[in-house]
Amino acid sequence: MIDNNIPKEYLALKINYCRQQLNQLPDVKLHVHTVNGLSVKRISIANRRFNLDSKNGKQAYKIWIRREQLERELDLYETIWRCNFKGDLLSECEPHKVVRTLAIDTNKHVVMDKVWFDSLKNDANTKHAKPTDYPFNGIYYRSAAERDIAMFYTEMGIPFKYEPEVYIKGMVMPIYPDFVLYIEELDNCKFHEHFGIKNSVNYLRTTSIKYGNYTNAGLIPELDVLFTHDVEEIPFDIRYLSSKLNTAIYGTMISTKQNEQHSWTAS
Repeated sequence: MIDNNIPKEYLALKINYCRQQLNQLPDVKLHVHTVNGLSVKRISIANRRFNLDSKNGKQAYKIWIRREQLERELDLYETIWRCNFKGDLLSECEPHKVVRTLAIDTNKHVVMDKVWFDSLKNDANTKHAKPTDYPFNGIYYRSAAERDIAMFYTEMGIPFKYEPEVYIKGMVMPIYPDFVLYIEELDNCKFHEHFGIKNSVNYLRTTSIKYGNYTNAGLIPELDVLFTHDVEEIPFDIRYLSSKLNTAIYGTMISTKQNEQHSWTAS
């Protein structure tokens, strides 16, 4: 699925992120020796060897595991690139930290980064009962489309929280967005609202209210917040979400890099 749906720009970002992380991590090697018929594992880092059960050995082993994961991902992403695209990676698709904030009160903003993402409770909306027809990875989703969205993000390797409790400026009670995503390559979160009730005037009114609430909290539609729909004449298609996600990520990449360049020039 990831081979069919991952867009070019996002794929380039993922490849560059894996390369960046591997360059930053020290080289670690795992050694296996046989002593008296038993396998003994030791790990080396910076020309020093440690037992796996030592403090330094455990720390080095975590780095080794991370390098193995990144190398597997890089191999997969580079294979997809060679099969689907030609030429060098897009130079503007560079991983960097993005600072986008959410107004949770008149005088208080939070940076939508990993710390904030980790603070959100997954599947927190207990106000409305959910059907049991659409389970995935231990969570019941409210529609087949929402389950497909969750499967899509999982395939893409994008962490997300489903219906987390979020406080935003102008709201007395918390809101429960359908999805909050974490884009690791940019250390940035995005909201995703999927509107799935068809031909409902009241539901369309709710859509308009949510749109206004997000913009009032300082978020930019289609950059910080994705909106997808499922209506009679235009049924939901996961390829549409893939395109919107790529646009939001690519827009975030180039706009924040431009801000950094302008700030550097001004200083």
